[in-house]
Amino acid sequence: MRKTAISLGLFAAFLANAQSIKTTIDLVNVKDDKVAVTMEFPKMKSGDIKFHFPKTVPGTYSVDDYGRFIEGIKFYDNKGKELAFTQVNDNSYSLKNAQNLSKISYLVNDSFDEEMDTSKHKAVFSPSGTDIEQGKVYMINTHGFIGYIENMQDVPYQLLIQKPTDFYGTTALVDQDKSESTDTFTLANYAKVTDSPLMYTKPDYITFNAGGMELVLGVYSPTGKYKAADFKDNLEKMVIAQKKFLGDMNTNKKYAIMLYLSGGDGPKIKGFGALEHHESTSVVLPEAMPKDAIDQTITDVVSHEFFHTVNPLKTHSEEIHYFDYADPKMSQHLWMYEGGTEYFANLFQIQEGLITKDEFLHRMGEKIANSKNYNDTMPFTVMSKNVLQDQYKDQYRNVYEKGALLAMCMDIELRKTSNGEMGYRDMIRKLSQRFGENKPFKDDKLIDELVAVTGYPQVKEFYNKYIAGSQPTPYAEYLNMVGVEIHKQESAPIFWFIKDPNQTGYDDKTKAFAFDENSALSPFAKSIGFKITDQVLALDGKTVDIQKVQDFIGYTKTIKDGQAVTVTILRDNGGKKEKMELKGKAILDKMTMETPQFKANPTPAELKLQTQWLTGKK
Repeated sequence: MRKTAISLGLFAAFLANAQSIKTTIDLVNVKDDKVAVTMEFPKMKSGDIKFHFPKTVPGTYSVDDYGRFIEGIKFYDNKGKELAFTQVNDNSYSLKNAQNLSKISYLVNDSFDEEMDTSKHKAVFSPSGTDIEQGKVYMINTHGFIGYIENMQDVPYQLLIQKPTDFYGTTALVDQDKSESTDTFTLANYAKVTDSPLMYTKPDYITFNAGGMELVLGVYSPTGKYKAADFKDNLEKMVIAQKKFLGDMNTNKKYAIMLYLSGGDGPKIKGFGALEHHESTSVVLPEAMPKDAIDQTITDVVSHEFFHTVNPLKTHSEEIHYFDYADPKMSQHLWMYEGGTEYFANLFQIQEGLITKDEFLHRMGEKIANSKNYNDTMPFTVMSKNVLQDQYKDQYRNVYEKGALLAMCMDIELRKTSNGEMGYRDMIRKLSQRFGENKPFKDDKLIDELVAVTGYPQVKEFYNKYIAGSQPTPYAEYLNMVGVEIHKQESAPIFWFIKDPNQTGYDDKTKAFAFDENSALSPFAKSIGFKITDQVLALDGKTVDIQKVQDFIGYTKTIKDGQAVTVTILRDNGGKKEKMELKGKAILDKMTMETPQFKANPTPAELKLQTQWLTGKK
């Protein structure tokens, strides 16, 4: 019986491989920073086919067109003869009478090398991008390397990575062979392929158990400044706190973190952050960051990605469950997927004792201030559904500001309505129990489902007013319920280029002030035609010198309202920086600072609700 079982198992494995798409990524024979990929297919069922690379992928909410990084693509029949094809767009190819298609081969360029050139296309967010540096590192976000045939997304993939024998691949996948030169993985379908990033480099990784979950952290540090072991203590503390906070909402037995630190003579990239997957996250940060700053970023950013294991990775609408990589249809509910997740990433830190209540409130106050850089009356559901369109995509980053605040206010609303018996986390837990990874909800029925799982119609009223409606959220009103008041302080009139000078950055390459693209321009900047992507080189001939920045700021304080001024800027013109001057009359602007503070003498009802909110206890 035992021998028969083994034989049947081998036969079943043979059949599975025969019906799978064998995909080979060659990390050994790399030329000109290009990686060769071949895909071998089982017999086609249809003569006419379409082959795609993703236009976008879940979790990114931007059009990235990964097919533009592909070159030299060829299609072969089962006799090795090339088949004719038509390239439809950057991502898609069409073949007629291709029932004998057997193999596709092509070369992959990486996205990291193009991040600074936005003349033709907006840069791919680094954690969802790709890097090919022979002998150093390969960041393989699989959606940038592997395509799919339309209507064959559910066919299994057999993924073979040919690698240098002294390289290690950090991934949540399980290698199925013992060879030092190849790693072999079996993936159930194309969705699982895109859900499984890998990072190959010289071995620098640690594995440990945290909260009953096996965790692997792989690190690429180009100058060797950091090692994986440097981040173990902070990461372990964070994961244990997260697992405790989530309870039965998280069932992960394994989780992989790929930490890519940019620096040295590597590619110049700017999209720092992370991208979530069911069992892993890819993280990109600058190597120049101090260790304590990296630890804090891991706590804030990686915890956000880990909380995505609940929502939307395991609780989601049909738009995400049946994701169309070639022509994506977006969900209305970024307020929950990203906003609620960002709220969790902060809430767990106060509830599990990682930060103080004053630190937590300060973070929420910053989000209130940052949210004012966006359209506060635009319905979040409309923005979310249309986030890939030009007129809405600039509002996307508000999901981390107002989106988190909407979850916070809904949390307070629920706790007040239920007399402390239920909060936002309880609602999400009930929603995850009602649905799950393989049972999506209908996008336009979510609010009805939330009413059903909570039993409180007040949730729908909140949703209709502040999420689907155009009413600005009354943060002061909700914070007052938990014993928090807003202190307003108006600054003296100031001269600057954006509304909040604290959001000013510095580009050490151009030696100029640079600004976050979501910062609000000051009235003066608007009056002279300044663009948020412009960089400031000088003001009235006084150049920006980061070593003497206080001298520059001091000069701005001497400028009077109506005074003639000249700003020397660098403006992006077709991928090249063009130096030019903008002239106009100074407009001094006041900035109102709104700071939330805990009341010195809250009422007993406010104190009770505050305690329930900050501890998660009933």
